[in-house]
Amino acid sequence: MNKFSKVIVAAVQEGCSDVHITGGHPVVYRKNGQIQFDNSGRWTHGEIDGLVKKVLTARQMQTLRNRWSVDMAMTIRHLRIRVNVFNTTRGLSIAVRLLPGTVPTTEKLNLHSSLKQVAELRSGLVLICGATGSGKSTTIAALVDEINRNRAAHIVTLEDPVEYRYVSRKSFIEQRELGAHMPSFEQGLVDVLREDPDVIVVGELREPEVMRLTLNAAESGHLVIATLHATHAEDALYRLCNSFPVEAQEEIRHQVASTLQWLVVQQLVIKEDAGFRVPVLSILKGSQSVKGILRENKLPQIESAIQMGKNDGMFTAERYIRDYLSKVSSFASPQEIFKPSAESSQEEVYHSPLFDGEPAGPRPVQSRNSEPARGSSVFGAQANLD
Repeated sequence: MNKFSKVIVAAVQEGCSDVHITGGHPVVYRKNGQIQFDNSGRWTHGEIDGLVKKVLTARQMQTLRNRWSVDMAMTIRHLRIRVNVFNTTRGLSIAVRLLPGTVPTTEKLNLHSSLKQVAELRSGLVLICGATGSGKSTTIAALVDEINRNRAAHIVTLEDPVEYRYVSRKSFIEQRELGAHMPSFEQGLVDVLREDPDVIVVGELREPEVMRLTLNAAESGHLVIATLHATHAEDALYRLCNSFPVEAQEEIRHQVASTLQWLVVQQLVIKEDAGFRVPVLSILKGSQSVKGILRENKLPQIESAIQMGKNDGMFTAERYIRDYLSKVSSFASPQEIFKPSAESSQEEVYHSPLFDGEPAGPRPVQSRNSEPARGSSVFGAQANLD
């Protein structure tokens, strides 16, 4: 475990965003979007198997057996990381995404100050969109924390996995993880409407039923913040409105039109004078013209609506760079954002014995419990780690 900790600390010190560890191969870091090899550090297959046995719970180990991969998040030396363990031709590989040590503010993330307005909303749908690795989850965390610091609200998050552990301040925050606290996002969304929420956070809109339930939640008077995998506003809305059978699409378009408050598309680009990547946003708001475009199914006009919506606080990516980024004199560095911190929630994760007969009581975020399995070295004898 100490060897793994050193790799993570080194990644933070170098301003990296991701780490890849696989047996017999140099450790790979991603910095400013570029892959870098560390030929000084290699892991044996046994070391990786031993590490996996140490950090996975019994439930996570069973998931790994069943689908050959597993997602998790953990805290190591006050550093929050998201981990994917998956099977490859080299045996088990580990992909690590570094998360900020504390829930970051919009200022620390170098985001436009207008995003704070999201925290003032009481209802409707806010979509944070972008490609994988564009920082969607971190931006949502900053928005949740903005609400948490400024008003009393009941916030329920539905996540896969839980990445940031929030400390309740003015708001009361409850977090549910797929596979640990709910069997599916669909069930989580059905449940949450009975849990007296003011704000609902949905990790990602993937399936049509999750999209439908999310729209219903927003339509019923809750503020719903969700992520969607899309690189343009038109693409995001097309995917949201056209994931359903043709006969249902008109109703969905009207739901989106009536609930959409903000749609933010985020990408990370290198800022040459800063030496690291910063977010570039395009921002669409649910103005009357946008609502009309949605109801009339004229999505190709969305880009024009953004261009015409400057006075409403909308940005194309190009205008965002020209009118905002080019005028910012200094940016928070990745080292500052991802530095170790003890400020995130240290509350123990309690696993109720009612679900599987395990002993009652709190258990740490990462249990060392594991179960043997036949025919795989990772479930056999544990390797010694440095």
